[in-house]
Amino acid sequence: MYSFDWSHACAGRLSAFSLSPERRADAAARLADELTAGELPFLDLPYADELCRALTDLEPRLHGCKHMLVLGIGGSALGARALQKAFFPQQDRPGHAGPWLWILDNVDPAELEAMLNGLSPAETLVVVISKSGGTIETLSQYFFVRDWLRNALAERWTEHLLLVTDARNGFLREEARRLDCLSLPVPDHLGGRYSVLSAVGLVPAAFLGLPWRDLIAGAREVNAALTARPGPNELAAHPAWKLAEWAYSLAQNGYNQLIFFMYIPAWAAFGQWFAQLWAESLGKNGRGTMPLAAVGVTDQHSLQQMFLDGPRDKGCIQIFSTATPGGPVFPPNLPDAWKWLENRPFGDLLDAECLGAAAALTHHKTPLTRLAFSATDARAAGSLMGLCMAATLFTGWLLDINPLDQPAVELGKRLACARLGAQAHEEERRMLAAFAGRTAS
Repeated sequence: MYSFDWSHACAGRLSAFSLSPERRADAAARLADELTAGELPFLDLPYADELCRALTDLEPRLHGCKHMLVLGIGGSALGARALQKAFFPQQDRPGHAGPWLWILDNVDPAELEAMLNGLSPAETLVVVISKSGGTIETLSQYFFVRDWLRNALAERWTEHLLLVTDARNGFLREEARRLDCLSLPVPDHLGGRYSVLSAVGLVPAAFLGLPWRDLIAGAREVNAALTARPGPNELAAHPAWKLAEWAYSLAQNGYNQLIFFMYIPAWAAFGQWFAQLWAESLGKNGRGTMPLAAVGVTDQHSLQQMFLDGPRDKGCIQIFSTATPGGPVFPPNLPDAWKWLENRPFGDLLDAECLGAAAALTHHKTPLTRLAFSATDARAAGSLMGLCMAATLFTGWLLDINPLDQPAVELGKRLACARLGAQAHEEERRMLAAFAGRTAS
């Protein structure tokens, strides 16, 4: 279903990227230990069978609504949006009559008011997603939407509410118990950016009628060799490990930016999903590389000048399909200067642009690996997501950081809560006062 081309992976300052057998042996042992401890559920998906049963039972109720309004941010939204853009593009095209997936992933008062003024509560299922159950952005939206549902639907309002949160703890879990409303768990040890193949991403996919089981199957297939507790040699052969060795070696050689160049147009939104996965997992202790999500061919006209002729600090993963749809054929009456396009399928242009961009990058000595997919269905997308999550995990191990936490992210949230009056953040209030004093001076 997919294949890597490593022919141009070593360029510029990077002459090799294969690490020592000892590093692989350590990683293989750590992988076995953490799988056994249940700390890597995004790899072995131990919750998947139970989730499949729950989603199968839930599908009739999902399909009974015309609209789904998702309240979530970051990993609670990016995966769902990527899946909608990839496999339900008709929502964004003229003439679509439903179903509709709406995602509120920012604290935008105008957008919130537009949703509440434009949607019919009786036709809408509201899905509130927060692993911790205490995400301030999501809860603030929920407090408004809760009253919107209650005022319109009276005692039946909870029938239009689904909470996706921790199985035991947090405010949203308390709400689920108090309201006795529909809820689904986010499994233990499954952070938001790794959660797309849980209820977080699959509930919206099921609502849209997407083949969500194929997403799970694709991820399971790509990571089967990893969940089988491989030895060092088997680990070294896995593409996720090889990608991690390459990314680690890039960082060690001063390549501190990684371009995720997507040449499958329908998958363009996977770049934003990958950017969060990579940045939030690896940006720690002064280490990590900055992900740059780019879309071919759009960003050949916006960013590629910097990629090709800017600082030599970038490596690139180019993702493309070997089965690009041909589409319409250029007509036979083109101007003389463009006769060479006649009778060619429009899809040939995308293939040519993809190859041209790759050749240009290598000409400018940018380390490049190319990831080709023979299909772009849900199973292939599941493979891509499973591969990216595993590669991110391994890159974190090689960088000697924890790729599963995000300690720095929480500070800004605590400061925001302190600014609004939360009493539990005295230290943050002092930080804000110091910041305001320096700003004023």
